[in-house]
Amino acid sequence: MSITLTAQDKATLRTAAYGAVSLMAAADAAGSPHRSATHGSIALTSATGPIGHVLAAKTKDIDLVGNTVAELADVVLPALTEAMNLLRQQDQTEAGNFRAIVLLAVEAAAGTHQGPSSPALAAMTRTITAALDAA
Repeated sequence: MSITLTAQDKATLRTAAYGAVSLMAAADAAGSPHRSATHGSIALTSATGPIGHVLAAKTKDIDLVGNTVAELADVVLPALTEAMNLLRQQDQTEAGNFRAIVLLAVEAAAGTHQGPSSPALAAMTRTITAALDAA
């Protein structure tokens, strides 16, 4: 089964995925947020399949606004749930692929430290996972 995504659907997927990486970078403010964002973004652009094509597109439609982590989360967390809902309606495999890609990017963003992740990064990972699974 192939998926058919509107321009708005694609923007939602990109906002959700890159927003998850941005949330991880924001939660890593005491560490190396730039490094977290870089590693997470590389993971997203390494995706394959239809989702990989959407995430690799060079566009300006990623809607990440907010001056605080809470404001950013207000945009990103609903986008993650919405992305999963729209993908599940069309193709369960692609929904699983998107979930796996986002969690890989989150893991890559969190893995820039030696030793275990900070409590803030661990909490943000759980929050992102919950938003993905809320659909």
